[in-house]
Amino acid sequence: MAIETKFGPCYTYRTLTAIRIIPCLDIKDGRVVKGINFINLKDAGDPLETAKIYSQEGADEICILDISASEEGRRASLQMISKIAENVFVPLTVGGGVRTWKDMREYLLAGADKVSINTGAVENPKLIKECAEIFGSQCVVVAIDAKRVDNVFKVFIYSGKKDTGLDALDWAKKSVDLGAGEILLTSIDKDGTQSGYDVELIQRISEIVPVPVIASGGAGEEEHFFEAVKAGASACLAASVFHFGKINISHLKNFLKKKGVNVRL
Repeated sequence: MAIETKFGPCYTYRTLTAIRIIPCLDIKDGRVVKGINFINLKDAGDPLETAKIYSQEGADEICILDISASEEGRRASLQMISKIAENVFVPLTVGGGVRTWKDMREYLLAGADKVSINTGAVENPKLIKECAEIFGSQCVVVAIDAKRVDNVFKVFIYSGKKDTGLDALDWAKKSVDLGAGEILLTSIDKDGTQSGYDVELIQRISEIVPVPVIASGGAGEEEHFFEAVKAGASACLAASVFHFGKINISHLKNFLKKKGVNVRL
């Protein structure tokens, strides 16, 4: 049965594959941080302890993004990744500063299950293909930070500081053609606002790529997750609402289950 949205009917929320709930740990200077629209960052805790809590609450995966790694020309801390991987028994997606397939290998060897590539992929698209051929598309997540510019979704890099001029829809298609196994789609406009995901962005990307789309940016209520799923998201990523105790992951999953969404309880 189709669900009507303001962008038209959506058929994707009752899927055989369970919808994933993914808390995100944005890391800066070894701490979890969270801001609004990628700025005004606030401390949100210790990465390891925070990851343990989310694992216990029922997170399907945990995403760890070192948000200043590319800007500072370095990789995320392998020691931090290893510590979390040793103590948290859910899949980990790690990103930050990946420039070569060797960087990706280091993250995987440290305990990551998947690796997110953003700035490095935009500046060198062949990196996506290279990593997919070496490690498999299932390990390659292309992160797209999108912002509305003159009513067009544009791709930004370096933690949202640089407008690449790329159309987000075109870049999503190209990323998948090159071998991306997932798209981590973040709305910069919605990031940290808790006003709801950008459902138009989610739906437009979901309609044109054959791989899972992870919705990110804007979650503030349980209903917002349902709206993202209706728009076509295969997974919902959030930070603020989990970090500051507004939403509990297990409660959220029960809410979605009652809505008819296939989730792992």
